[in-house]
Amino acid sequence: MKKLHIIMLCLALFALASCSKKTDTAVISAPLYQVGKSISNSGTLAAGTYKGTMLAGQTYTVGGDITINAGDTLLIQKGVKVNMTNGANFIVNGTLISLGTSDAPVTITDPRRSKTTGPSTVATDSTYKGGWGGIYCSNTSKLVVIKWTHLDFGGAALKALPFPASAGLAAGNQYILFFENPNGVFILEDSWLYGSPDDATRFYGGYLNIMRNTMEKCGGVGGDGFNAKGSAIGNMAYNLIIGGATNGTKTASDGTTAGPCQFTMYNNTYVNDGFRNNGVYGARSGSVEIENNSRALVYNNLIVDCNFGVRIAGGPGGAKVYLADTLTNTTGPIFKTTYGYNYYYVDNAAQANQIVPTSVAQPVVTHPQATDIPNMAAFLGASYTFGFVYDGSSLVAKGNPLFVNYPLPAANNFWVTQASVDGFNFHLQTGSPAAGKGTTNASLVKPITTGIPVDPIFGASEITLPGKDMGCYQLDGTGNKH
Repeated sequence: MKKLHIIMLCLALFALASCSKKTDTAVISAPLYQVGKSISNSGTLAAGTYKGTMLAGQTYTVGGDITINAGDTLLIQKGVKVNMTNGANFIVNGTLISLGTSDAPVTITDPRRSKTTGPSTVATDSTYKGGWGGIYCSNTSKLVVIKWTHLDFGGAALKALPFPASAGLAAGNQYILFFENPNGVFILEDSWLYGSPDDATRFYGGYLNIMRNTMEKCGGVGGDGFNAKGSAIGNMAYNLIIGGATNGTKTASDGTTAGPCQFTMYNNTYVNDGFRNNGVYGARSGSVEIENNSRALVYNNLIVDCNFGVRIAGGPGGAKVYLADTLTNTTGPIFKTTYGYNYYYVDNAAQANQIVPTSVAQPVVTHPQATDIPNMAAFLGASYTFGFVYDGSSLVAKGNPLFVNYPLPAANNFWVTQASVDGFNFHLQTGSPAAGKGTTNASLVKPITTGIPVDPIFGASEITLPGKDMGCYQLDGTGNKH
């Protein structure tokens, strides 16, 4: 009997130990990160100063400008929907963090508007008129992080200056994102920008990582997509930009004496950009624009049915001098503007004649590159002088990149009015001629890491390296996640 008691006790202890082990290995969901007190959604948020946390899954209605004071933080948890009314803005003098996730993105929108599909023109689509305002960040804003966030129908005109701006901001501006702190950090990743009447973004300084985003219908009768100016430094990579009024990505050292604007631009996909600009034809690009003493590395981009190819500005135009910095410099992080390994597909002769932009309205210094597809150095020949008009009609409808679902060749000016993703799929098919044609050579194109923190909350989730497949979608599943 004594032995039986000992055996029973051992079995009980074993069972208890087993239960304890199972408890120790149980997966417990980590609580969501929260800053300060939670913000109630029980009524409309009136204009005023705010800090703390908008709680996951809740819907907030905003009736006036939300101001974040210097030193304060406003955090938006996953799944939050913010309905912006009365043209309200976020005025950021402190820190703003929006932490959506792939399965529960944040949405900031004008509730009066709904997305539409199919042909889109300024006359018929209110998307280009601006609904709510924007996110305006002053030179005291040290950190802005926006992840997995829909920024829909922004760009209502500023009624008044929200802070004494150091450059580039005035009453009446209609941007979605504005940032000007030369020592600050701005992270925009895995997010969506849908609709704006002017430039979707203006960055006049800071360290920026703009990666893996989707931009649709940005710019009414003019305006750029990701527009970096001043002394801004960083990366624009793995973005899908469709139906932009003018440039998809742009650099210019306007409004600063702090140093040149410098960006890497790699593995972006540009579709149907540059057709709503009502300015002088040839005075702006329709995909990539490098101008006004700025420097850039432009590689591995897929440029489809855009008005112009990569444009390196080479001289004066109107009141500004647009000359890009093409010299070899002793200070970095980018020591010299270089470009190549870009893939072009066009559907009419006008586009074909601007794969290498010509000096239609302003001088350009874009050299044909042998590493591009098509090989424009061979096509134009050794005697070609950059800026001269050429006949590229034989390149029309050549080299279809084979998107999973998108009509190429496209007929009847489809590229002029198709400005949103809709049900199309811009991933590459297996066997695409754009697959494996990019460069991953770090001596040619290397992401900027200086000043850009990598952190799941307070920085970039990652700085994605250049990929071997042209454009923002990689066949191995990396790159843009949309």
